[in-house]
Formats: sequence, C-alpha cells, structure tokens
Amino acid sequence: MDEKPTRRVALKVLGATLGAAAFERALSPLRELSEITSVGDFMQKHYRELSRDEMNAVLRRLEDETQQRYGREVTIRDVRPTEGVQFAYALNLSVCIGCRRCVDACHVENNHDRPTHQSYIRVLEMTSGSMDMEQGNTGYDHTVPAEGKFYMPVQCQQCENPPCTKVCPVEATWQEPDGIVVVDYNWCIGCRYCEAACPYHARRFNWHKPEIPAAEINPDQSYLSNRIRPQGVVEKCTFCLHRTREGRLPACLEACPTGARVFGNVLDPNSDIRWVLENKRVFVLKEELGTRPRFFYFFDV
Repeated sequence: MDEKPTRRVALKVLGATLGAAAFERALSPLRELSEITSVGDFMQKHYRELSRDEMNAVLRRLEDETQQRYGREVTIRDVRPTEGVQFAYALNLSVCIGCRRCVDACHVENNHDRPTHQSYIRVLEMTSGSMDMEQGNTGYDHTVPAEGKFYMPVQCQQCENPPCTKVCPVEATWQEPDGIVVVDYNWCIGCRYCEAACPYHARRFNWHKPEIPAAEINPDQSYLSNRIRPQGVVEKCTFCLHRTREGRLPACLEACPTGARVFGNVLDPNSDIRWVLENKRVFVLKEELGTRPRFFYFFDV
C-alpha cells in the first residue's frame, strides 16, 4: 500500500473487507464518541486528491448530512484561491476598543457551537505601555475601553512558516497558495499535535458535537472554512476564505465599529493592507520564533 498506515487507512481496509453494511455495523459502537454517519466519511480521499466530480459528490453528501443533523438546508462550496493573491491582515491597536464585536461576528459567520460561544478570536485587555501577553485578560466584563488599557485581538496569524502544518501526521492541514492555512476536517484524526505546535493558541478542538439552532446556521458554507465541523477535529480561522476569495471582507472586519482592522492582497500595490505595511511601523507577535506571521499590528504614533 502507498498510503501511510493511519487509522483512516486501517478503516478503509476494514470497510473493503467487510462490505458497506457490515462496516456500518462494526462502527456503530463508536457513534456515541464521534460523528460517524456513513462509510463515505472514512472512504473519502484527502482534499487534494479529489477530482472535481468527486469533490462535488462530497459536497452534496455533506449538505445532506447537515440537513439530517441540524434540520437546515445549506450550500457547501469548494472555493479555491486566486492566482496572484497573497492575503494579509493588520490591526490598529490605537483604535481597537475591546468591544468584542469581531468575536461575535466570527462566532456567527463560522457556525461555532452556541453553548460555549466558541470563536477563533480572543481579545486581550492589556495595560498601557506593556506588551506582556501573559498578563493580558480575556475575561474582562466591564465597560470598554477602560482607562489605562488597550486591547489586542489575537487569532490565527496565517504564518508563512507555520509550525502547525509540519507536525500533522496525516497531512490534514497545509498552507494554500494565497497564504491561508487550512484543515481538511474530514481527514483530521484529532491528535491535536497542531494545537500544541501553534504558539498563538489559534486552534480549537471540538470536544463535542456543535450545537446550533437551525435558524442560526449560516447556510453559505465552504468545505475548508465555515461548514459545521464534526466532533473530534481541530479547527481554525481561515480569514473567512469563503468570503475573501470572492472579493468580500472577513466578517470580523465588517463588524468592527472603529475601523481598526485592515485586510487585503499584499501583492496589490493599491490595496489598503499594502499602504499600512509601507506607511506604518508594524510588528508581529513572537517574531523571535521565525513563524513570519501574515497578521500585523500597529499603533498610531
């Protein structure tokens, strides 16, 4: 066999040996532990190996499964990167007020679990004049902005040299040509190595099946971004690729009331992000690690 001896390969062999019906019965004891619904979930190829017809079949299957599990009709697309585009993000810490509207927008746009109010964004309340992130407070519950404080939202940095992709034993996560680091959620085995490798606490593990009322589900979904992720996988921010690859802005940016967020294609000399990088004194988090983030911060000074 050419494939690596992973759990998925073993299950494929088991499925081929037993046949579809027997395979389903063999998997039934695991149903309380994970979202196993069909042989197709395990027999599916890696995202980068799928032909266009195979990808379309997967998308239709996932749409049907979402309808069955959550009672909502959705459209799941495979939105590919555009040639000549390299995305980057910048955040003006001088005008961020810590309102967390970006957190809420991410929560809704990306179909996160409602009881835990999960989001890909954390906002640190920092003491003015300090950059000690270990002293940052994410649980503040007072009126903002508070005197003597500034606010630092942190999310996936979409590193040019991402440590998370290097540790995945089944190559379920990788960097796309436009710089976005993605996850094939149907291929992820939930080992959480990538979560441990990320120095920005940007990855989330789905301990439970996400709970989302049908009426609150965002039906505009993409395979590699905001479709509802199954239990037992690691997920992350994708710069809202289902929006940004089609010329729209990330949901967190649109929700910001102060204009603190700047996003765009750094290869476009007329883009807002290019202007920021050329005219502001920007910095990145944990520069000493050599991850080369595509998420920049700056102050109006």
